Amino acid sequence: MRLRGNKRAERGLSSFGALVVIVVALVAAYYVYQAVTGEDQPPTCDTEFESCMKLCRRTATDNDAMQACQKKCESDAEFCKMAARRNQGK
Repeated sequence: MRLRGNKRAERGLSSFGALVVIVVALVAAYYVYQAVTGEDQPPTCDTEFESCMKLCRRTATDNDAMQACQKKCESDAEFCKMAARRNQGK
């Protein structure tokens, strides 16, 4: 006496089971990516300054424009640091 249901279970994962495994692997990969890159953490004043300077290097067409952009980045960074110190006291 054989049962047909057992034969089907012996074949391995169904297509739904394979889909679940793939989704779980993608979710795990997403969290590993965020942990490695640090994108899940709020930006600090230093990281904001670095990204501003990179933007200046990419977008400025002449030396004067680059210097103006860099001065703006520096003033923004100083403001950020002052605000951070002020918020630490609260």
